[in-house]
Amino acid sequence: MTTKYIKKILEARVYDVAQETPLDEARTLGARLKNRVLMKREDLQQVFSFKLRGAYNRIYQLSLGNKINGVIAASAGNHAQGVALSAKRLGIAATIVMPKTTPVIKVQAVRSYGAKTVLHGDTYDEAYEFAKALGEKQKLEFIHPYDDPDVIAGQGTIGMEILRQHQDDIHAIFVPVGGGGLIAGIGAYVKYLRPQVKIIGVEPDDAGSMALALRKNRRAVLDHVGIFVDGVAVRQVGRETFRIAKQCVDEVICVSTDEICAAIKDIFDNTRSVMEPAGALGIAGMKKYVEREGITGQTLIAINSGANINFDRLRHVSERAELGEQKEALLAVTIPERPGSFRKFCRTLGRRGITEFNYRYADENNAHVFTGIQLSDGSKEKDALIEKLVSGGYPVLDMTDNEMAKIHLRHMVGGRKSGLVDETLYRFEFPERPGALLHFLTSIGNRWNISLFHYRNHGAAFGRVLVGLQIPAEERVELRGDLDKLGYRYWQECENPAYKLFLSE
Repeated sequence: MTTKYIKKILEARVYDVAQETPLDEARTLGARLKNRVLMKREDLQQVFSFKLRGAYNRIYQLSLGNKINGVIAASAGNHAQGVALSAKRLGIAATIVMPKTTPVIKVQAVRSYGAKTVLHGDTYDEAYEFAKALGEKQKLEFIHPYDDPDVIAGQGTIGMEILRQHQDDIHAIFVPVGGGGLIAGIGAYVKYLRPQVKIIGVEPDDAGSMALALRKNRRAVLDHVGIFVDGVAVRQVGRETFRIAKQCVDEVICVSTDEICAAIKDIFDNTRSVMEPAGALGIAGMKKYVEREGITGQTLIAINSGANINFDRLRHVSERAELGEQKEALLAVTIPERPGSFRKFCRTLGRRGITEFNYRYADENNAHVFTGIQLSDGSKEKDALIEKLVSGGYPVLDMTDNEMAKIHLRHMVGGRKSGLVDETLYRFEFPERPGALLHFLTSIGNRWNISLFHYRNHGAAFGRVLVGLQIPAEERVELRGDLDKLGYRYWQECENPAYKLFLSE
């Protein structure tokens, strides 16, 4: 039974270091989902995640009447910061073993709280085994990140706060799941007081340890764990957390990387705060649940569990967010290799926003274009666009769900081409607005064949294009006159060493 946790949660010692975080309404997202969306803002804790609740409660209980040499923990980052801060506050030495793959921002944060850090292994499990052995050798108390009653009780204070902050009906609470400590604590408290509220876990589809355990009714071990959502990259859920989950969790939803990135963007749009991937799992799962169930007019709560994200990871997040929201389609289209065919193709697309164009001359008959296209109506609009292109005589390959294309191919279209004559290369900047790319192609005209084209919308005020044109030397003065009339900034790049090394013959 989980009733013993009610007393432990009510008596948990967390507010020496933690704050009662707000339950903020995401009005924009709620309007889009046609439900009331509330976010429990654990990203606002001083370590930017919920983990200090359980860590402090555990270390505080240990320190009562016990003289301990110090504590040790294994963590990908957030638990580590919670342990480090809690130990510092209680005057206890702390050692943290972290996987070598841990984001630098989390390693530095742990060290800033005075803890000793040891980087070992590539996964949490490797760090965990090393920490256990090191703790026994040095007689340090091991602070488990999730599979401990005091840790679970500390995390359960979030559920206590939610029910106090929102006393009206709640349809479901969406909780990120790694080892299960957070969902076990919230589930135990909420289900005891309001059993009608659904407790729904959310995991990445490449780290679904709780989903697998509930499906098999045992603590199964994943063969492989993805590390993009490093905060929940756990191969096996805890024994105690699984016991509680079987009683308190209604279901676990698994979400893709693209869906997580889209959720990070949703939270940013509503709060101007940037979640780490694990911190956005709740919203990602909520969106998937609403789409599946078709519910409206309900109150839905997501736990924004953390915001410790490496800045350089934002590039990947922004790249994938539009795909996760079904606001971008990636298409490979074959067009004839002749002057004017590129412009005709763009006219077929209409005044849709173009996010990307990648093209390099292949042979004298056909050209293959890699293009990203903005969508406003998801898969329906994409299907209609593909049908329009096919009926216009363009062979199309939909690459929107092609992982290799999304991660690698879009950055690799190009290369040296033999048989090209009279190629010259220009780089352009032009104001970024709908139709600007078509206007640019129209201005170039039909006289010269385009042999290379690269364009990517980076969300800036200016679009940037790299264009190769096959133009006889005697006609290049005329071309420059046309470009000057166009009014866009441009640079000739034929002497650029990068062009000579990678793109020219």
